[in-house]
Amino acid sequence: MPSGILQSLVSYLPRLTFTAVLDILLVAYLIYQLLLVVRGTRAAHILLGLFTLAVLYYGSQMAGLETLHSILANLIPYSMLAVIVLFQSEIRRTLGRLGRRRFFRATRLSRSESYDDVLLAIMNLSQNRIGALIVLERDIGLRTFIESGVAMDARLSYDLLLSVFYPGGPLHDGAVIIQQDKIAAGACFLPVTTNPALAAQLGTRHRAAIGVTEESDCIALVVSEQDGRISIASAGHIELAITPELLRERLIRYFGRSAAHPVPSAQMPVATNLVPSRSGEVER
Repeated sequence: MPSGILQSLVSYLPRLTFTAVLDILLVAYLIYQLLLVVRGTRAAHILLGLFTLAVLYYGSQMAGLETLHSILANLIPYSMLAVIVLFQSEIRRTLGRLGRRRFFRATRLSRSESYDDVLLAIMNLSQNRIGALIVLERDIGLRTFIESGVAMDARLSYDLLLSVFYPGGPLHDGAVIIQQDKIAAGACFLPVTTNPALAAQLGTRHRAAIGVTEESDCIALVVSEQDGRISIASAGHIELAITPELLRERLIRYFGRSAAHPVPSAQMPVATNLVPSRSGEVER
């Protein structure tokens, strides 16, 4: 290619300034966050459908298909409303993540003994294969889910946690939500994840743990009543069959304070296969 033609092409390119680079990086970051939100969810298929409609719109315009182009053109003014309705949960989750202000609030359990209370209760429930779901609030409040359960507002303790999840008790079903060093409520209803990749693999309790962490920045602890295995969910992801030591490390990482006493070692039940639950679903 002659140098003159190359220079003329370069002259048409916009000048790359610091502002332009910053603009490109911010747009790339927003696109990356959008892909993270929709990855592995039904929103990805909806976005693919919207992209197909856009291709049909411009394709009909170029091919001269006036009837199809007219129909799609009339649908465009309602597209933003449709996007808001279809992606309301994803939009709410994204805005919640962007609105976290860790530097304004401390995400900690105020008493170091709180680690011991939670960990020892989880270990006891695991050894006795008693199903449990415990949610630890962080920056984003869980008032909506607290109001769906039975208000307790009681000081967090090992004995109280075991009493709440005692089989046959009135608060056994549902989740316990902990705020700071208090049990805010029991028998709470949580949103179940709609991720199709998890629906066929996990039971209701585990999917509820994932669902509530998709809506906020809380931490959810799960004990399976089928095999006693412990799992921890955060940011829409779940770690299955973890040890008490690993659970302790996760709590220290999320809440930023170490416990005063070491967690006693325990022989944890091990399951290598998926076991159907009583409701016909599969729990890990």
